[in-house]
Amino acid sequence: MGTESNQGSRPNVLWISLEDTSPRFGCYGDAVASTPNIDRLAEEGVRYTNAYSTAAVCSPSRAAIITGMYATSIGAHHHRTSAPEHTEYTPTPYEVVPPPYVKTFTEYLRANGYYCTNNEKTDYQFTAPITAWDDNGRTAHWRNRGDGQPFFAVFNLMNTHESGMWRTYDSLSTNPVAVSLPPYLPDTQKSREVLALHYDNIKLNDNRVGELLQQLEEDGLKDNTTVFIWSDHGEGLPRHKRWLYDSGIRVPLIIRWPGRIEPGTTNEQLVSMIDLGPTVLQLAEVPVPMHMQGQPFLKANAEVMPERKYVYAARDRHDEGYDMVRAVRDRQYKYIRNFYIEKPYFEWVPYGHYHGIMQEMWRLYALGELNPLQKALITGGRPPEELYDCVNDPHEIHNLAGDSNYSEVLTRLSGELDRWRTRVGDMGEIPEAQMANTMWPNGIQPVTAPVQFVPIAEGFPGTEDVPRGSEYIIKAPALLLLYCGTQGASIAYTLDDGEHPQWSLYTSPIIMAKGKGTTVVRAKAIRIGYQCSEESLVTIRCTS
Repeated sequence: MGTESNQGSRPNVLWISLEDTSPRFGCYGDAVASTPNIDRLAEEGVRYTNAYSTAAVCSPSRAAIITGMYATSIGAHHHRTSAPEHTEYTPTPYEVVPPPYVKTFTEYLRANGYYCTNNEKTDYQFTAPITAWDDNGRTAHWRNRGDGQPFFAVFNLMNTHESGMWRTYDSLSTNPVAVSLPPYLPDTQKSREVLALHYDNIKLNDNRVGELLQQLEEDGLKDNTTVFIWSDHGEGLPRHKRWLYDSGIRVPLIIRWPGRIEPGTTNEQLVSMIDLGPTVLQLAEVPVPMHMQGQPFLKANAEVMPERKYVYAARDRHDEGYDMVRAVRDRQYKYIRNFYIEKPYFEWVPYGHYHGIMQEMWRLYALGELNPLQKALITGGRPPEELYDCVNDPHEIHNLAGDSNYSEVLTRLSGELDRWRTRVGDMGEIPEAQMANTMWPNGIQPVTAPVQFVPIAEGFPGTEDVPRGSEYIIKAPALLLLYCGTQGASIAYTLDDGEHPQWSLYTSPIIMAKGKGTTVVRAKAIRIGYQCSEESLVTIRCTS
C-alpha cells in the first residue's frame, strides 16, 4: 500500500460523488440538515457557492464529467441511451460514440502512474472502457493499489438519489414541520414528509462521508489527499431534477487540500462540473488535453487561475420525453431558451411520477387546488425565453425576458448562448435517430479491432505483426509492441493468466526480459461506444 511518505509530491485525490443533491448542508446555511461530517470538511477546506452541473439529470452530466466534453458536443445529451426505459419508437438503445480522440480523463491519470478506482456507478452513456479504471465495482478502493502509488478514487453515494424518496418509512428523523417547500410545489403533509425523507437520506450520505474520511486518517493519508465532494446535479424534486433552474443544476462543491487551501474559506467563482476532470489533471501534474472543454479552477496559495464568466446547461430527451432547452448563467442572471414552446413544463416522464410530490401535484390539479404558479407547470406552454435575477429571485419565478429594463442583459446572455452552441458544436438539432444511426449503423454496435502483437528483437525487425495465439522464442533484448487498427482505440493488457486478471493500460512497449521463462501476454482494445475487441494472446519465451 502506498503512503504519503514515499509517493512523491503528487497528491492523492478522493472524489465523493453525491446523487441528486442540492446544497442542503449545514455549511451552506441549511438549519434543518444534519451533516456534521460534510460541515467539518468545509471547515477544513473551501466551500464553493456557485457550482453548476451541465445537465439536470445524471447520464449527460456524468458523460461531461468523465470526458471533459459537453454532452451536446459528443452526442451524449439524450438521457438515457444505453439503458433506456422508454417506448419502441425511440432509436435506442445505443452507446454514445464520441470523436476518436475523446477518452475518459482517468486514462491520462493511469498513463501517468495513478491508481484509479470507481465505486461503483458510471452512467456515462457508454460502458466504462476497460482502460478507464484499475478497479471499477463495489469493492474498488484506494487500499488495493501498489506500494508508493498515488491514487484517484471515486465513491458514488446513492442514498440521495431521487428514488430514495419513493421508499416507505416507519419513522422520520427529520421533522416534516421543519422543512420548507418552494412556492411552486404544493405545501401538503405528504410533500413535507417526502422532503423530510430526503433530509434523512442526506444524513445517510453524511455518515458514509465520515467513514471515508476516517479511512483516510487511519491510512495516514489525510495530509496528502485532496478531497472533493460534489453532486452530479440538483435534488430529485419536481422542477428541480431534469430542469435548468438553479434548483436543478446548482450543486454543492467542497474541496479540502491540506497545506494548499486556506481552511474555512468560501469561493464565489463560477464553476462547472465539466471542470472537475481538467482540475484533477492539473493538480496531478498531468497535461490537460486541448480538446477538453472544461477548465481547471482550483486556486491554491498565490496561484492565479482564469475564472469563468458563464456556465452552460442543456436539457434534451429524458426517457420517453423529447425536449430541447438551453441555458447560460453568469453570477447573477440566468437565461433559458425553450425550443418547444408549445410543450407544458411537466410532460409525461413515467419515472418522475413515482415521486410523492409529483403525485400531489396531479391530485391537487384535478381538484383545482393548485395556486397559479404551481398550475403553470402543468397547463399551457412555455415562453421562448426566460430571464431571471438569481440573486434577488432565487426560486426563478419572475421572468424578466419581457422587461425592457433588462433588455441589455437579455441580449448579452442570448448572444453568449449562441456563441457557446457554435463553439462546442451543439448536436441538439440533429434528429436522434439520425445521430444514433451514425454512431451505430443500422442499429449495430461497431466492434473494436483485435490487438496485434509486434515483437522487436533479433530476427523480428518490427515490420509486421505475428499471428495471435501462437508461441514464439525470441532473443533478448526484446520488446513487444501492441497495436490496434481501430481509430482512437485504447489497449489494455495483462501478464496474468488467471480468470480475473488486473488489466494495465498500454502506454509503451513491453520489455521482454530473459530468465523469466514463458510469458503469456493477453490484450484487449476498446474505443468508447464500441464493443470491446475479442481477447488476443501471444506466448513469448525470451532467451539469451
